[in-house]
Amino acid sequence: MRIAQVSPPWVAVPPKGYGGIEWVVALLTDGLVERGHDVTLFATGDSTTKAALEYVFEEAPGPVAINSIWHDTVQQMLAHRDLARFDVLHHHTQFSALVAAMCHDVPVVHTLHGDFTPAMRLLYEPVADRVTFVAISESQRKAMPELRYGGVVYNGIDLELYRFRPDKEEFLCFIGRAHPDKGAHRAVLAARAAAMPLVMAVKIADSSEQEYWTRDVAPMLGPDVTVLGEITVEEKADLMSRARAVLFPIDWPEPFGLVMTEAMACGTPVIATPRGAVPEVVADGETGFIVSVESYAGEAAAAIGRLGEIDPAACRRRVEERFSKAAMVEGYEQVFRQVAGEGGSVV
Repeated sequence: MRIAQVSPPWVAVPPKGYGGIEWVVALLTDGLVERGHDVTLFATGDSTTKAALEYVFEEAPGPVAINSIWHDTVQQMLAHRDLARFDVLHHHTQFSALVAAMCHDVPVVHTLHGDFTPAMRLLYEPVADRVTFVAISESQRKAMPELRYGGVVYNGIDLELYRFRPDKEEFLCFIGRAHPDKGAHRAVLAARAAAMPLVMAVKIADSSEQEYWTRDVAPMLGPDVTVLGEITVEEKADLMSRARAVLFPIDWPEPFGLVMTEAMACGTPVIATPRGAVPEVVADGETGFIVSVESYAGEAAAAIGRLGEIDPAACRRRVEERFSKAAMVEGYEQVFRQVAGEGGSVV
């Protein structure tokens, strides 16, 4: 098949640091090429891919430009200049792409990488029957069932990048954006309640992240907390593989959460809250523990005391079986065949 993969234009593919969507795009694009498809990737010029790369911006502007409508529009104009060469367009951004989808007949697949805020619902409703949507969890799909779905395809990871390590060191880990919904302050409280050191790899880029970090997290920090800032995927994999557990104290309907699968691939348990897709990703009592948001610090501390019950090999197996690159590529192949009329049905 001739497939266009249209990535967000603000971070390179794969990302140099933070960028969950861009990692998904990178793995999916290369996986499709490896399976014999003719793939064109629209991304920034500093991206690395096995597909044909087309771009407007030679260098990614970085996280500060995330959700920039201007960057998105300029890249979409490039992607839509010659639609006859594609059997399907796969969009990973929603703004200009969905407007354009109303003006041509080439099948469009759109992966829902975010949550359904009121603003996003207004954006999706007019194209609910014009675009084939892919949810990245059952939880996400149930939140807006009226869209036309091609199915649910879990995000996959490249298991070769995450070394399995059964022996752990005595520290906990938090990786994520500095945003109240991600719960960095709850991670600090939980680690302190368990009397264990905490290592935090945190993205602090836009004004809301800076405000939250300065106001709510920084005043809590002490010698028991090490802050690394943004790190590379290699550094992240090494950090996760050594940690006793990864803390995931979110308080929003996270549609997936790559951090959880990355941790489990290393054989590291996850201590999370029951928000969004968490119960689909973490097997409570088998690959980690799911505790309440309201009492996260205390319940997480108690769960840390039970980490000996978790088999690191079981964590790795869950990712191999459900959240691998191969599983993700196969899932999208099925969706693309549906929309291109090669069999199957869209539901």
